[in-house]
Amino acid sequence: MTPGPVLLLWALALLATVAGQEYENRMESHIDRSVPWIHTFRQGFNFQCPHGEVLVALQSVFSEKEGSDRLWTFECQQTPTTLGHPTECWWDDINRAGMEWSSTCGNNGLVAGVMSKYFEPVLDREWSFYCCRYSRRCPYSCW
Repeated sequence: MTPGPVLLLWALALLATVAGQEYENRMESHIDRSVPWIHTFRQGFNFQCPHGEVLVALQSVFSEKEGSDRLWTFECQQTPTTLGHPTECWWDDINRAGMEWSSTCGNNGLVAGVMSKYFEPVLDREWSFYCCRYSRRCPYSCW
């Protein structure tokens, strides 16, 4: 038996492994360390905007190497005075990790915070949103 086919298969496997590692390293190197990420991979977090501010932007970056998780950062902004002031705030229901979901703040609330916990067995997160109702947002029927 000549070592040619076996050696070729071994070389291809080694090349695929090296290429995969280089791809992962490139993917990890694209994470901007200057961004104020609010947590580390696979960790829970609780982020709330200062009183009178709501979420206006978010940024995330995905890493398959880190348990198919994402890093997150959020940006808040003061609400316009035309909305009035927050009259009540609450944590909305939690979705369950591994399940499809969508979320809307009830009672015409605006999102002012995010809480999340990572679950390793399903490589997914649970989410809950902090909602605030404003005194002049739809003071009557919104419909």
